[in-house]
Amino acid sequence: MNKPGFTERFRYWFDNVMSKGTVAIMGLLALASLAFIAVVAAIVVVFQLFPPMEDGADKPDFGEIIWGNLMRTLDSGTMGGDEGWAFRWPMLVVTVGGVIIVASLIGIISSAFDSKVEELRKGRSKVLEKDHTLVLGWSNKVFPILSEVCIANESRGRSVIVVLADRDKVEMEDEIRAKLGKTGKTRIIVRSGDPMDLTDLALANPNTARSIILLAPEGEEDPDSVVIKTALAITNNSSRKDGEYHIVGEIQDPANLEAANLVGRHEADWVLAGDLISRITVQTSRQSGLSVVYTELLDFDGDEIYFTDQPTLVGKTYFETQLAFAESTVIGISTPDGVLINPAPDTMVEEGSRLIVIAEDDSLIRLAGEGIVDPQHVSTKKDPKPAAEQTLILGYNSGLHTMLRELAEYVAPGSKALVVADVEKPQFAEFENLSVEFIRADATSRATLAAIPVVDFAHIIVLAYKDTMKAQRADAKTLITLLHLRDIADESDLDLNIVSEMIDDRNRELAEVTRADDFIVSDKLISLMLSQLSEDKSLAEVFATLFSSVGSEIYLRAADLYVVPGTEVDFYTVLEAARRRGETAIGYRLAADSRNGDADYGVTVNPRKARRLSFLPGDKIIVLAED
Repeated sequence: MNKPGFTERFRYWFDNVMSKGTVAIMGLLALASLAFIAVVAAIVVVFQLFPPMEDGADKPDFGEIIWGNLMRTLDSGTMGGDEGWAFRWPMLVVTVGGVIIVASLIGIISSAFDSKVEELRKGRSKVLEKDHTLVLGWSNKVFPILSEVCIANESRGRSVIVVLADRDKVEMEDEIRAKLGKTGKTRIIVRSGDPMDLTDLALANPNTARSIILLAPEGEEDPDSVVIKTALAITNNSSRKDGEYHIVGEIQDPANLEAANLVGRHEADWVLAGDLISRITVQTSRQSGLSVVYTELLDFDGDEIYFTDQPTLVGKTYFETQLAFAESTVIGISTPDGVLINPAPDTMVEEGSRLIVIAEDDSLIRLAGEGIVDPQHVSTKKDPKPAAEQTLILGYNSGLHTMLRELAEYVAPGSKALVVADVEKPQFAEFENLSVEFIRADATSRATLAAIPVVDFAHIIVLAYKDTMKAQRADAKTLITLLHLRDIADESDLDLNIVSEMIDDRNRELAEVTRADDFIVSDKLISLMLSQLSEDKSLAEVFATLFSSVGSEIYLRAADLYVVPGTEVDFYTVLEAARRRGETAIGYRLAADSRNGDADYGVTVNPRKARRLSFLPGDKIIVLAED
């Protein structure tokens, strides 16, 4: 085998130096420049190419020549004062070489600067923040989550949100800037990387995060596996912190919840997205306005749920604590053994317990003089007997089966549900109180709806095809169906009880022209839930109770079941009326504003208790009740 020659070795050495980056290249250029300057200086000295000298003046030595050459290299104007053609020629060579050297240096620095900017644009530098909110993953839910956390941070001061997702950093920043605009006191930092990769995950510094939100990616065949793997990368990381993480995430399939809990190590709270939306859709279809109540409780703009210590109320009954606040609404008690939502009115507040209240802000949770109840205006009307119902479901998605199961728990025996969807007939479970029929047809067709006696149905649910279509197309089909239903209602001169599921909150405003009773914006509700849990881990048990079919839930019930219609009462009296029924009143809905978005569709949660008003037919009282 032939040994490499000098040229080959030199080229190999040169390639290695060049590959070491900007500093090495600048060092090589400096050495070449010094060598060039020294060679020219040596030629001047050896061949005595000095400029004309005055009589008696000493000739410049080698060091002086080198210094002069260096100045000419850095500043080409220096040679303008040179004299003597013998001296000018070598100085011209030095000056031209200097121009080339400086230009090369500028090019190297410029290239290095561009490379650094490009590296920063890729989002590959480590975040050194602490006590930040960390969002892992990317979907349409990221925008309402960021917006809500920014609102929550307004009372906290300067805060930071870090987003790590496997997308281009600049694209993510542009989308966030376009959707959110100014973010107040909150700074949003974006990094590009795979949250499941331990190296990429370290860029977001999860060990110092206040809370971590895991988002299921859109378009994935199995989004739950991505969320679970991301949780595993956090909790089972060899570089993890000693304390517990505060993790919240969404799971689509209930079958994956057990695996998620194992991976979460009791450090993660999971939101069953599909079950939650299905349950809210069914409940809202039976009581219009419920989604507005949930939104009010879940977002940070308005009233939220807080925990408060009130030592002076220890030894008082639950109902007495309700009367003790004028601007807050007590909904339960948090004890060392767990959370009690809407407990019995005579339940005592014990030492170490906290009250669970709805308030506009935690700074407004303050005691007032105990309110006075006016029992003479409390209604004695009884609940109507349950009767069989007919429910029409238009459209299909994977949440339909959960909806039917949830619906069967509420309806009276003999009830029916008709499903009309442009899909193969699904296999439906059998229910004790509910029979299910299926028709394969396109609900966006007026002929299909005309063939169905839609006016005979007590409740109509329009589902989005979110499993098989993109958000905008699915919402467009929903909108067309709603427009047909509105036209049918106008022709029949009837009000149809319609609840529709929307995917994108921006389409809700367009859909309001259809005069549907309520809209379930699935992505937004899930985002609000994740945001709330990321801010306060204690809320997990409260929400688990409120959104479960077991225990107390939120209901909107006719106001005449609580107070005499047309009489002016304050909310203390409404609290007393609810107490007699074993319920907790938390607000009301006025029918006159039920379609007015500016008035929150008539919904008022946590009203000022001293305010007096008259309830009219069609108005509702919002209560927590077990049935």
